[in-house]
Amino acid sequence: MNSTHPLLNRPDNGRLPPFDQALQARLSPVYARLERFIPPMEWAVHAPYIAAIQEWKRARNAIILAHNYQTPEIYYGIADFTGDSLALAQKAVQTDAEAIVMCGVYFMAETAKMLNMDKTVLIPDSDAGCSLAESITAEDVRLLKQRYPGVPVVAYVNTSVEVKAEVDICCTSGNAVEVVESLGSKDVIFLPDQYLGRWVASQTDVNMIMWQGSCEVHERFRAEDLRAVRRQYHEVEILAHPECPPGVLEEADFTGSTARMIEYVDQRRPSRVVLITECSMSDNVAVEFPDIEFIRPCNLCPHMKKITLPKVLSCLENMEPAVQISPALAERARKSVDKMLAINSGPVHIEDAPFRQRMTG
Repeated sequence: MNSTHPLLNRPDNGRLPPFDQALQARLSPVYARLERFIPPMEWAVHAPYIAAIQEWKRARNAIILAHNYQTPEIYYGIADFTGDSLALAQKAVQTDAEAIVMCGVYFMAETAKMLNMDKTVLIPDSDAGCSLAESITAEDVRLLKQRYPGVPVVAYVNTSVEVKAEVDICCTSGNAVEVVESLGSKDVIFLPDQYLGRWVASQTDVNMIMWQGSCEVHERFRAEDLRAVRRQYHEVEILAHPECPPGVLEEADFTGSTARMIEYVDQRRPSRVVLITECSMSDNVAVEFPDIEFIRPCNLCPHMKKITLPKVLSCLENMEPAVQISPALAERARKSVDKMLAINSGPVHIEDAPFRQRMTG
């Protein structure tokens, strides 16, 4: 880490630059993309933080990974790489930066850490949790294995490192079917998301033994919500995340992970679309497709929204909160993620298009 960087020796600790004409000109390419979503008065608050974070990234030799559910000022203003859980896990393996800042929820930061034990992994708010990750424990997994001896266990990545250490392989919403079928078993234990598990079961002949967890964001959607959208907006195409209840998926035109939703919009170019997932996803995708009308009957993730620009700046300044995992636990958990990454060793979907990779300084 560059301890001689001028920023580290400034008397004011380099906190925030003024929102003057020079800063506005420097960040004008960023704001040109965001002005439909961030009003000028709000941009005046965000811009100094974005500029300061860009400086601190260079000083700390850090990169910022941001999930698709982060707000636009994070997604477009400071992130070096953006994507779904699989894309971020793959990028965490590939980076040669000394520090990784995970703008997402805690299990994502844990995954980055266990894949990079020699690097500092920071999360701007360590309380950014996940209802799915909190729905199951390592002890629960051990009891499942006792009840179903010899049956392979697949864990959605939305789980703690302790749970990952107990299972055979991990998956994401984008590769869950492929992972389940790769095991060559007629029975598979799938945890913790019951709705993703049900969707996978509809796509394969494998018998799925499912845990009854759910995402507090996606489980709030209802089939009648989608029918109301169709009545109000003609020729709308509805894309739903597989963490939604089955009735929702039956009403949708397409079911897929956040990365697959982006691919669908990019390739099909519908005139009007609704993404049945976390709210910020629509804002982030809409930036890239100004000719498409995005309808937004969406739900906010309270955990993702705990990540803010001031918290990102603070964690780079202070190098905390840092994720800590014991080497023994990380080694056990990494095996399940490595098996997943071996299956998905091809290109990261989220980076297939140039706009999905961010290099902001």
